[in-house]
Amino acid sequence: MSRALPKYNKRRVGLAGGAAAVALTGAVIAGTALAGESSEGGGADARTLAGPGTISCPDVASRLPAIPASAQDEVTRNLAQLDQQVAEANKRLVDTVGQGGPDFVQNAILGPLEDKRTATVNRIATAIGRTADRPAGLDSLATCSLDAQGDPAVPGQEETGGAEPSAPPAEDAAGDAGAGGGDASGVGAISCPDVAPQLPAIPASAQDEVTRNLAQLDQQVAEANKRLVDTVGQGGPNFVQNAILGPLEDKRTATVNRIATAIGRTADRPAGLDSLAACTLTK
Repeated sequence: MSRALPKYNKRRVGLAGGAAAVALTGAVIAGTALAGESSEGGGADARTLAGPGTISCPDVASRLPAIPASAQDEVTRNLAQLDQQVAEANKRLVDTVGQGGPDFVQNAILGPLEDKRTATVNRIATAIGRTADRPAGLDSLATCSLDAQGDPAVPGQEETGGAEPSAPPAEDAAGDAGAGGGDASGVGAISCPDVAPQLPAIPASAQDEVTRNLAQLDQQVAEANKRLVDTVGQGGPNFVQNAILGPLEDKRTATVNRIATAIGRTADRPAGLDSLAACTLTK
């Protein structure tokens, strides 16, 4: 088992006179001007000295246990993906200045970023858990925060800054996540594949965890349908895909992977559940 992980520099992106370029792990951010960076892997604090602000995310690499040699490549690849996600979120922060309403950044940038990070840290935990104890609590590192003044986030803010209040389940979303959320507003309804019928026999030891995650799938669809109504008129033509359907797919991917992991502890891990993560909007 190896503890050696590459140190990922904490992303700090800023305006510096004319233009400067910063090499990121696996990506290059194009901004008006970019300045130097330093970070720990999987956590980024991309900084904009003037403009929309800065997104700060908790460091993931430093919170990992010893990495089995068999999982090293997969963990390294996903840590790099965490960096890429923050880089893309900061670019979008700049590119969408002035769009949407007061909740646009939370709905279209911070919320989707948290969903992507949740799916990614769950992949990291799963990779480690195949041959060692699965690390717990990595989901708590998914939330990022925005400081509108462009200053670094207040210590401790990284853990809570991007959190989005949970919406109560919509009555129309009852049953497994295959249900849509109704169409009373005329904006359409989100429909997702039904997961429960696709599961094999569930071991008794996994029943509670599987039931809890199936309920979470319902909750995710309810929240997505609520957001669909609450954000009518916001963003451009791709807003629903980028701010609602895409994040929902990321959440569902993480949830069905937890279901598969729970079953796989004492039985054959079900394959192909990821194919049930994508949802569609019907008018």
